[in-house]
Amino acid sequence: MEELSRFDVAEYNGVFMVVIESDLLPPDPAVVVVPLLSDYPAVRYLNPVLEHESKRLVLATRLIAAVRRSHLRRAGNIKDQSEPITRAIDVLMSGI
Repeated sequence: MEELSRFDVAEYNGVFMVVIESDLLPPDPAVVVVPLLSDYPAVRYLNPVLEHESKRLVLATRLIAAVRRSHLRRAGNIKDQSEPITRAIDVLMSGI
């Protein structure tokens, strides 16, 4: 299994994704991710604009998914941007 941690950026079929799953969970073949897209509507708080590899990418929070770790390739980490990511997940789940 690919070694991935929370806020790691992974690449799947040319699309960057950020791992949002807690590192405290037991290992599983799949991991919960949210795509980072260049052309996606940026709704305040729900879809923050993040930086990765000098690119501005939108966190497509509503496209949250589980992907098999074996299909992912680690491509960096955006832990320094954890606050807007966590806020977006909170908005998705609670509406506030």
